[in-house]
Amino acid sequence: MTDLRLTAEDFASMESRFRATLANSLTGYKPANLVATCSDDGQTNVAIMSSVVHLGSHPPLLAIVIRPDSVERHTLRNILQTGYYTLNHVDTEMVPAAHQTAARYPHDVSEFGAAGLEESWESDFPVPFVGEAPVRLGLKLREHHHLAINDTNLVIGEVVLAMLPAAAVAADGTLDINALGSVAISGLDTYHRGERLQRMAYAKPDQHPTTLSDGS
Repeated sequence: MTDLRLTAEDFASMESRFRATLANSLTGYKPANLVATCSDDGQTNVAIMSSVVHLGSHPPLLAIVIRPDSVERHTLRNILQTGYYTLNHVDTEMVPAAHQTAARYPHDVSEFGAAGLEESWESDFPVPFVGEAPVRLGLKLREHHHLAINDTNLVIGEVVLAMLPAAAVAADGTLDINALGSVAISGLDTYHRGERLQRMAYAKPDQHPTTLSDGS
């Protein structure tokens, strides 16, 4: 396979759609999550995103990057209004509906209904979850940063509510995302089913790499 060697000038000269697709593919697999919100007047919204990043575990912090608000971004506006949002894993059965949430619906149209997804509410949380999702996380906004370098928005939230199948959590806290059917995204529109290859023991400088057995 022949390598491409691309410089900053090459990227700058690319056709915009090609550049966006390639640049979004460079990181490899990314988690597929539906971000659900609700405006302060009760209008719900759900949008697929692949930019979720783990920031820390105590407290559990996750970050998402939201694209520039050159057009109306209902998700960002709702998060800033209410201070809450949910992250919901996409599984293999949800892919068509989840992908449809990327369409630009007007503010008064909920992607839940438009895409055929279930709004699921908890009495102690102010915004909806996606009922079909195998993992449903409720987050409270902790920080919001506008990134001047490309006009995007970094949203950092704390997980204050988590709902997931108990059987998928191992004794050491490992979450079996393969068993849950959670999918990944590459680029802008390609979805992948995960395949577990192997699990490695904690790396130490005085030990060789060790593969753990399935029961470890």
